[in-house]
Amino acid sequence: MDVDRMISIIASDMDGTLLNEQMQIPPKNAEAIKQAQAEGVHFVVATGRQYKEAKPLVEAFGISVPLITLNGAAIYDVDGKILDMVPITRTMTRLIMRQLDLAGLYYEITTSEGVVSNSRTHRIQNLSLLLEGLNPDTPFKLAVAMSSARVELMDIRYVDSYQEILDDTKIKILKIVAFGTGGQKQLRPIQEKIEDQVDVAITSSFENNIEINNPRAQKGIALQHYADGLNIPMSQVMAIGDNINDASMLKVADTSYAMGNAVPAIKQIANHLTVSNNENGVGKAILEQLKNNHQ
Repeated sequence: MDVDRMISIIASDMDGTLLNEQMQIPPKNAEAIKQAQAEGVHFVVATGRQYKEAKPLVEAFGISVPLITLNGAAIYDVDGKILDMVPITRTMTRLIMRQLDLAGLYYEITTSEGVVSNSRTHRIQNLSLLLEGLNPDTPFKLAVAMSSARVELMDIRYVDSYQEILDDTKIKILKIVAFGTGGQKQLRPIQEKIEDQVDVAITSSFENNIEINNPRAQKGIALQHYADGLNIPMSQVMAIGDNINDASMLKVADTSYAMGNAVPAIKQIANHLTVSNNENGVGKAILEQLKNNHQ
């Protein structure tokens, strides 16, 4: 095996990728990650989730890894120390909020102190739609019940008005997520209006949302930064994902995998295809590349 082509870093998305439909890391994925780490390969999780959500999901399976969170807006080392934070300015936030308000969309703001919502009802409804989308066999009523339980467990701040967040300058605004029951057909025109007015990075992690970040807060930029810090070339980096917010890291990594359940655009970008998140696709992809490392 050409040393320059050996895989030294593996970056994986979480939802729809590393996690199965039960929102857990399948044992075979966990075993493959641990094998990679034992062989000296760095494993990093790159997710749209905030740190408080992502870390317990990983640690539950005995895995300790650095975390690229909020699509690259906040990066943490393996011990939870913040390495980089890329907020959205107050001016940018106001312009974004104006367009979302004019469109009548519900949205949430993720800050340096956690997720902020102005409607418990809307949060449960949109989390239910996400769960239903990830688990087509789950009835909507059951998804609502699951969402209600999950919302109660999560550390969420509810406010009457997002002006409270704008007025508190100690809080950094890291990501805004807007939801639309009409899917991307409804959200795309609003995305274009925002992009016409503000320099932002807008991606999506499932059909009914758009995720808005500072243009420097992208998984690909964060992964490049992480690799540079280890003096590892991108020719030795592998990335795995399933949705639009994974596109930037699949483009920068020389070895890229799309999940079997990935959206078509991601399958077009990636140079490898693995099976779905419910078939241990991440574990399969890791073992394939570890085998190549040994040749």
